[in-house]
Amino acid sequence: MDLDVFVSAHRAEWDRLDELLRRRRRLTGHEADELVTLYQHTSTHLSQVQSSAPDPALAGSLTSLVARARSAVTGPRRASWRDAAHFFAAGFPAAVYRSRHWWVPVALLSVVAAALIGWWIGTEAEVRSAIAAPEELREMTRPGGQYEAYYSSHPATSFAAQVWTNNAQAAAVCLAFGALLGIPVLWVLFQNMLNLGIGIGLMQSAGRLDTFLGLILPHGILELTAVFVAAGTGLRLGWTVIDPGPRSRRVALAAEGRSALGMAIGLAAVLFVSGVIEGFVTPSGLPTWARVTIGVVSELLFLAYVYVVGGRAARAGETGDVSAEDRPTTVPTAA
Repeated sequence: MDLDVFVSAHRAEWDRLDELLRRRRRLTGHEADELVTLYQHTSTHLSQVQSSAPDPALAGSLTSLVARARSAVTGPRRASWRDAAHFFAAGFPAAVYRSRHWWVPVALLSVVAAALIGWWIGTEAEVRSAIAAPEELREMTRPGGQYEAYYSSHPATSFAAQVWTNNAQAAAVCLAFGALLGIPVLWVLFQNMLNLGIGIGLMQSAGRLDTFLGLILPHGILELTAVFVAAGTGLRLGWTVIDPGPRSRRVALAAEGRSALGMAIGLAAVLFVSGVIEGFVTPSGLPTWARVTIGVVSELLFLAYVYVVGGRAARAGETGDVSAEDRPTTVPTAA
């Protein structure tokens, strides 16, 4: 494509569109129709420049013009409580449901890894001695020791807030840095499973594994599920860098990134629930069976939310992305 000829042929349309966008008075009906038509034409011109004759200066100018025109055509839009309700009723569970092929295998492999680490530490005295001195290990695992005292070391409200903040940060790392080929995600998973495995192994060696599980399960099932969802989503984002599919890498990453951002908001709510359980239920005087039952029920409710509500929304076309009017304009790309 001869760029000079192309610019000469369409410059008048671009100038006219710019003129209409600069009008301070209300446009007439005819001018409004003309604005929409010129916006559509200019969007097509931008696609042709980007695909056939990439010129940074011209592409930048047309991108700005198209963005201004799109804003004028669609009008400003403000988020409302209806958007938030739709997000939690359809967008978030659908996004979690769509990413199940990533986070479910991550969950299974991670739990197996934690169990193997725990078995290794619990059966090998040399490994335990490398972790800490025998006196320190006894202090950690004895009745009323560090593992048990941890959950009642601070007032319930501040402890729940601290736990929620720490877990939300771990989930945010998985979602925000997943595009780095998933490497930070694997590190977060490793740290979490290592800590869990050490706790399992040390308490098993002390003959108090049932006590440890009674402290971990009430909040840990839901908490770890949220971390696994974040990790699976981050790994999917990293894979998008490698294989964007039929979309361009830029478009694919933008769509998956917006979905991951929404996932971060939804998972923060899930982790808030697990933090409340950890702060108020885990250290409570309830019997172990009652505390574990609360954890199991919260997990089953979340899975029902994802697979029933989210599955229905996903089959209806919901992806977890922002609504169409809030997405950047995408134009066809010539082959």
